[in-house]
Amino acid sequence: MIAILILCFFVGMGVGSADVSILDIIKSLLSPGDVYMGKIIISIRLPRVIAAIVLGGALSVSGFLLQIFFGNPIAGPYVLGISSSAKLFVALFMVFLLGNGVTISSLFMVVAAFVGSLLAMGVVVALSQKVKNMSLLVVCGVMIGYICSAITEFVIAFADDTNIVNLHNWSLGSFSGINTTHVLISFVIVAIAIAFTIYFSKPISAFQLGENYARNMGVNIKRIRIVLVILSSILSATVTAFAGPISFVGVAVPHIMRGVMKTAKPLVMIPACFLGGSIITLICDCIARTAFAPTEISISAVTSVFLAPVVIYLLVARREVSRG
Repeated sequence: MIAILILCFFVGMGVGSADVSILDIIKSLLSPGDVYMGKIIISIRLPRVIAAIVLGGALSVSGFLLQIFFGNPIAGPYVLGISSSAKLFVALFMVFLLGNGVTISSLFMVVAAFVGSLLAMGVVVALSQKVKNMSLLVVCGVMIGYICSAITEFVIAFADDTNIVNLHNWSLGSFSGINTTHVLISFVIVAIAIAFTIYFSKPISAFQLGENYARNMGVNIKRIRIVLVILSSILSATVTAFAGPISFVGVAVPHIMRGVMKTAKPLVMIPACFLGGSIITLICDCIARTAFAPTEISISAVTSVFLAPVVIYLLVARREVSRG
């Protein structure tokens, strides 16, 4: 998977409106000489490719944690409306502050998205106490997502500032416009969150086998549930803050990785989900910016086409199992 990711990295750096050879990429990375070529590779494509790797992996791990929390492979940040709520809060804060002439930092966007993620997560958790059928809970999450997306569209549509109106492209999901600062901030946040996720992999593994088993193994159930909520929210919020909502990566990739790795152990699945999410997101981003070049489509449109069938399969397979 690491070898595939390296290959996808060079493909992502090379394809676009201006095709670049691998030799030019290596030369520009080692010693930028050509100003024009260096600007394309170092200033535009490199941040975008790294962002797709970091944020795609983060989104996949976030989905894996949510699936452990709810005990179901259908759960995910986008499906449960968590990404849409994070998008809503980022849009609201940006409209309010930019409309009053106040500039906001990238870190502030992450905080706003985190607040939105936690709020949606709280609503979903509350619903899960009332709704025991996971399929019905997914429907409730989808409805939450639609409500948040509708409010976001209203906010953006009636905004006066031109820069705020341009948030429409971001609200659909895109790595376009990501710069080095965004990459650095997202990398630090995701790296810390992934490190904590690996650190808690042993109690998370016990939690997978049921609360009673975990409690007998000495796991603090209340604490591990809080850890799962916070880590999944931080990871999904970071993705939404910088790239907007990206659909179905968080729910489909962990399921694919379980089939590939033949295990559900967190110590194996966390790096596998990160690598798998990075590869799939990077491939989808390449398709998004080259399929109809020079017009670029949102990455969510591409991920929906390729990964939504996986989610449909999960729903159908789960229904068949419940009938059996």
